[in-house]
Amino acid sequence: MEITLGSVLLLGITGFLAGGINTVAGGGSNLTLPVLMILGLPADIANGTNRVAVALQCVVGLAGYDKHETLDRPALVPILIPSMLGGLCGAIAAALMPNLYLKPILLGTILLMALVILIRPGVIAPLPGSKNLSPSDSRSGWWGLLAAGVYGGFVQAGVGFILLAALAGGLRYDLLRANALKTACALAFTSVALIVFIAFDQVSWIPGLILAAGSMLGAHLAVKVAVRASAESIKWFLFVMTLCAVVAGLVF
Repeated sequence: MEITLGSVLLLGITGFLAGGINTVAGGGSNLTLPVLMILGLPADIANGTNRVAVALQCVVGLAGYDKHETLDRPALVPILIPSMLGGLCGAIAAALMPNLYLKPILLGTILLMALVILIRPGVIAPLPGSKNLSPSDSRSGWWGLLAAGVYGGFVQAGVGFILLAALAGGLRYDLLRANALKTACALAFTSVALIVFIAFDQVSWIPGLILAAGSMLGAHLAVKVAVRASAESIKWFLFVMTLCAVVAGLVF
């Protein structure tokens, strides 16, 4: 891949948009993966390189959510265990086989999320005062986190929607706190996945770090917006992003 001023600008702008989208909703990798491949990276290298940006944007986003006291720290360990187990399995599978077969699953999952938000908003946005559950108290929540980890370790694109379904729908967190925990989960399984991709020499560091610079700025600003937004605003932003993710998946 040739690094030019144009490619640096494209990676930086795409990273900025993806970092903001991922921090509040999900689907940012539907932008970054096609851009990395358009710029000349093979699909497997693009998949690994993208994790550099995702991991660093998650560090920034998580720090921001924690600073604004929206991160449920006591819930981290039980929530991260299934996420990391799934991420390890998914990353190893991705390193050993092509990921093209998951595209129909990606589109189906995010389209289903859009329909759920529209038809049954209470599933993704529990009523104020709803009691949060631990993964040990919710079998569907535990398996949802494991599935999100497997999928996120494998391909990443759209995993935020699956995580929000598990955290808001399964464990009954409001969308702001679910986004904070989603960011922690994404950081956990992305870090595991990145180690696997590095071991298989599937990371191109220069474009990955350029992409990460934009992603970190996008995540930083997105947290500031998210903590001030209403639950209803976050819900509709999530709905719009699911539809955009479907369109992006169909186009690319």
